[in-house]
Amino acid sequence: MVADFAEEIWDGPIEDGGEPYRTMHSVEHFAGKVWLVRTDTVDFDGQVINRDVLVHPGAVAIIALDDHDQVLLIRQYRHAIGQYIFEPPAGLLDHLGEPALTTAARELAEESGYQADEWHTLVDFVNSPGGSSEAIRIYLARQVSPMPGGRPHTGEAEEGYLPRVWVSLDEAKDLVLSGAISGPTAVAGILAAWSARAGGWASLRSAHEPWRMRDHLLSIGRVAEHFKKPGLS
Repeated sequence: MVADFAEEIWDGPIEDGGEPYRTMHSVEHFAGKVWLVRTDTVDFDGQVINRDVLVHPGAVAIIALDDHDQVLLIRQYRHAIGQYIFEPPAGLLDHLGEPALTTAARELAEESGYQADEWHTLVDFVNSPGGSSEAIRIYLARQVSPMPGGRPHTGEAEEGYLPRVWVSLDEAKDLVLSGAISGPTAVAGILAAWSARAGGWASLRSAHEPWRMRDHLLSIGRVAEHFKKPGLS
């Protein structure tokens, strides 16, 4: 049934929500080290449709600001797009059951060699909801300081060399708006931090704020956990 244009008006609360439509069955096509790809057959109000879904473990990113409101960015190669991009430190939620904030603190240390004494939730987003279940939480980290001994080298290949740069938040905002920086965590995190500062940081949430989207995805089985099975590294 196609709704009349005049009927396509939403008068409820403006917030994400609702229950998933019934998945009749799924066919898994690929299960890799990080995520899996499947096709769901869905009963959409009587219409039977097929939708491809990339089931993702989720991720966190960290906008670290120093005492001069400079944001920490790292330069990292991303094979899928075939070039280097500037991003804030970030990482997958690949330790099942670990609090997201704990993951964020570890990723900040491993990718930049910094630690932070003050943490807040800055912004949450879903990266590509038309086909992926990847949910990302970006934290704001302040009162940062170098770790004794510097960055622990725990990664491989792309993570072996991560040159870092501190950029003023104003300049970082301009780099995003000019298109010079286009990574999703950089775009969302930098603009959110710039906006939050403009509002006197009143929009910041607790670092322990419930993560509604991730809780929802966990409840409906849309968080990749297969890489934790025996035999997968």
